Amino acid sequence: MKLGEALVKDAIITRQQLNQALERQVIFGGRIGTNLIELRFITEEDLTKFLSKYFHIPAAPSDMVNSIPDEVIDSVSKEIIEKYKILPFKKERNRLHVAMLNPKEVREIDEIRFITGFDIIPYVITEIRLLHALERYYGIKRDIRYVSLTDRFNPETKVEESSMDKIKFAFTEVKDKEEIAGILLNEAYKLASRVALFTVKNDKIIGWKSKGLDIENFVTTDKELSIFSEVIKSKNIYRGPVLDIKGNKPFINIISGTPQDALILPIKIRDKIVALLYVDNGNTSVLNANVGFLTMLVSMAAISFEILILKRRIWELG
Repeated sequence: MKLGEALVKDAIITRQQLNQALERQVIFGGRIGTNLIELRFITEEDLTKFLSKYFHIPAAPSDMVNSIPDEVIDSVSKEIIEKYKILPFKKERNRLHVAMLNPKEVREIDEIRFITGFDIIPYVITEIRLLHALERYYGIKRDIRYVSLTDRFNPETKVEESSMDKIKFAFTEVKDKEEIAGILLNEAYKLASRVALFTVKNDKIIGWKSKGLDIENFVTTDKELSIFSEVIKSKNIYRGPVLDIKGNKPFINIISGTPQDALILPIKIRDKIVALLYVDNGNTSVLNANVGFLTMLVSMAAISFEILILKRRIWELG
């Protein structure tokens, strides 16, 4: 049974979520687990646990992966590491403990055993964590896509409690939707060089307010495949590149390029998406932003929008 089907069978994800991940995999590539993590249908930690159960093999301990001795790293050449996409993390005499994407691949294990002279003890590891470790220990560069995903298992910088209290207070004091947009953009702009808000009306996505780019005349539809339609369809955060496809062309023309690391967060009122927050650090830079904080900002903005609607309805009574 394939991994995706096994996840559905164990009710870790739904059939609809698997289909969305498979559609994404066709476009972006990567393993199915990576696409599920990008869509936030599963955490890297939970995927690791499931992989161990799926392959009936232990997962590489994160504490050991984070502190591999030099003698272990030097025991296998960079060429072999890059060819087989493996990570040695522990050595015991003639035994080498190795993390790999498919620990059931007997032929590869036999080849590695023959080349290195070690008895290979396989462990499972996610694609995201493996590629992060290969760059750290062997200098094998990752695609920006995987760099941006690292924050799924690395602690994010916490926002000071006093600052958060001020933001919360500001959201409770708003008088109209323009104030909500202003707070959201100002706070997001402290973390990234380009931020923008788009309203979602019927099947139209319309530029509203922005900092660092001009979206005043931007209008597109959610009927065609794009980074915006993907968020609206899945009702989930998008994190990844702005691909050079037909549906993204109007936006690419505005930002003059195709960023490899962009973030779009849906703003929902009673499960209906009313707006989208777009964030990036330019066309060539990684987005080193606190995604958890941005998600919280969007949640507070959504509540503020709903409060304004309720206030208006109260005044309309009688």
